[in-house]
Amino acid sequence: MEMERINEHTVKFYISYVDIEERGFDREEIWYNRERSEELFWEMMDEVHSEGDFSLEGPLWIQVQALEKGLEVLVTKAQLSKDGSKLELPLPEDKIKDFPVDEKIEELLDQHFNVGKDVEVLPEEDEEALHFTIYFKDIEDLIALAHRADFTNLNNRLFMFENRYYLYVEFNEDDYEEHEIDNMLSLLLEYGMDSQLTIYRLEEYGKEIIQENALATLAKHFPLK
Repeated sequence: MEMERINEHTVKFYISYVDIEERGFDREEIWYNRERSEELFWEMMDEVHSEGDFSLEGPLWIQVQALEKGLEVLVTKAQLSKDGSKLELPLPEDKIKDFPVDEKIEELLDQHFNVGKDVEVLPEEDEEALHFTIYFKDIEDLIALAHRADFTNLNNRLFMFENRYYLYVEFNEDDYEEHEIDNMLSLLLEYGMDSQLTIYRLEEYGKEIIQENALATLAKHFPLK
């Protein structure tokens, strides 16, 4: 996959159909299967995030162009307007006009990503809170972690998504000192791994297992073996 950083808000990448098939996707299913097309998209976005330091947080505006030997995708992070009333696309109009959207893929991604349409404003997050998502391959790792410390006052929720467990953790900076957050994260990452999945994706596509105080709940109901 080839990637080009347009500016701090926009990235363009190209993936060939050969590369798509090598990733385990059928060329036809990405046109007609919404779940598989989104799965491919997020896999590519994870690479873009890792290699190009492109944040996946917030609403995204996507345009897809089908070429003879692959797909070209333009991804732009919407920015809040100066008056705070709406989200705007920080991309010159001529760039958008020169990048035609393929209607089939547009239809697949439209409901989730607002392709080629006005971008909706998502609820504002608490600026005083830090958010982290950590994934675990095995529930036993979560249970072992739950017994390492008192997590009663930690805001955390447990999800399952694609056969993995995801712990969403939120630190309110009014309640934690910086070194306390660092120590807590170090402990969490002894048992799990940092993930770029957002809470919005987990809530929409994942299954919430424990809604609040997930680690404290696990420690209470699952004793160490």
